[in-house]
Amino acid sequence: MPPNNELQSETILNSSVEPVVVEPPVKLEEYKPRLIWLNIISISLFHLIALYTVIFDLYKFRLVSILYGYIVGQIGGFGVTGGAHRLWAHRSYKAKWPLRVILLICYSVAGQNTVYDWVRDHRVHHKFSETDADPHNSNRGFFFAHVGWLMQRKHPEVLRKGAQVDMSDILADPLVTFHTKHFTLIKMVFCFILPTLIPIYCWGEDPRLMIQGMVFVRYVMGLNFTWLVNSAAHIYGNKPYDKRIKPSQNLSVSLVAMGEGWHNYHHVFPWDYKAAELGNYRANFTTFFIDMFAKIGWAYDLKTASPSMVERVIAKHGDGTHPTHEHPHPE
Repeated sequence: MPPNNELQSETILNSSVEPVVVEPPVKLEEYKPRLIWLNIISISLFHLIALYTVIFDLYKFRLVSILYGYIVGQIGGFGVTGGAHRLWAHRSYKAKWPLRVILLICYSVAGQNTVYDWVRDHRVHHKFSETDADPHNSNRGFFFAHVGWLMQRKHPEVLRKGAQVDMSDILADPLVTFHTKHFTLIKMVFCFILPTLIPIYCWGEDPRLMIQGMVFVRYVMGLNFTWLVNSAAHIYGNKPYDKRIKPSQNLSVSLVAMGEGWHNYHHVFPWDYKAAELGNYRANFTTFFIDMFAKIGWAYDLKTASPSMVERVIAKHGDGTHPTHEHPHPE
C-alpha cells in the first residue's frame, strides 16, 4: 500500500501519539541524582569485556562468524527502529500480526527494555525534549544523553510526565502484552542464548569466542548505536527543518542506526514512517524493510509528510542548509 502523503493536520492532532510540543529548555531543578550502582557496574563490565575482545581476540573469529554477528545486529536493530520506534512509539504505520510477531522477535534480539517502557520513555522524550522531563535530556551533556541516564534514577519530572502518557494502545495489543509478561525469558533466549549457540553448533565456532562476541561485543555495539540517536543526533549536525530545536541531521548516526540519524526531520515529523525526507535507502535500511513488508500487505497505512508540507516547514524554520534552500536563513 502506498504511503499516505496527504495526511492532514487534524488527523495528526487526533492520533494517539501527541504532536511535538516545542518548549524552551528549562533550567535543571536543584536535585541530587541517585546513582544505580548495579547498572553502573554491569554496563561498565559489558563494555570492558567487549573492548578486551575486540583488542585481543577479534583476529580469532572466523569470517563467517563476524558476518553472522553483523546480521544478528541488523535483526535486533530493525526490531528497535521498525518496531519499538516507528510502529509502537509513533504509530507511523500499521502492521498485521505476522509482522508484529517478527518485530517483537527482532526487538528481543536487541535486548533492550520492554516495549512498554521503551515507548513510554520515547513519547515523553518527544513531547518534552531537552527539559527535565526528557529521560535523556541532552542539555545535561553527551554522556548523560548517551548512557548516563541509565546509570541513575529518573528525574522526578520524567516520572511525573511519564505517568501521564497515554499508553492505552500498547496495553490493548495482545502480542505486546504477552511479550511484556514473558519479557525476561524471551530476552534471554533471543538476545543471548540462541545467537550464541547457533554458530557453535552450526559451524563449530569456539564457545568462549561466541560468548564474548554475541553476549558482549554484538550486544554492546547494538546498544551504543541506539544510544547515539539520543546523544550525537541531538548535539552534532545541521537543522534544515527546524533550527529552533536541538535534534540534528547526522549521517554517521543514520549509517549505524539504520536510518535513525535524520533527527531534525524526525522531531518535526515524528509520525512519518520514513523518519527522513530521503527518497532512497542508502542510509535508511529501516524504511527499506518497511516498504518491502508493505508490498506484501503486512505493513499498511504508511504515514508520510507531503513535499509541500515539508517545503513550508523548511522555508519557515529551517537553518538554510537544506539542498533546496542553501542560503542563510533570515532572522
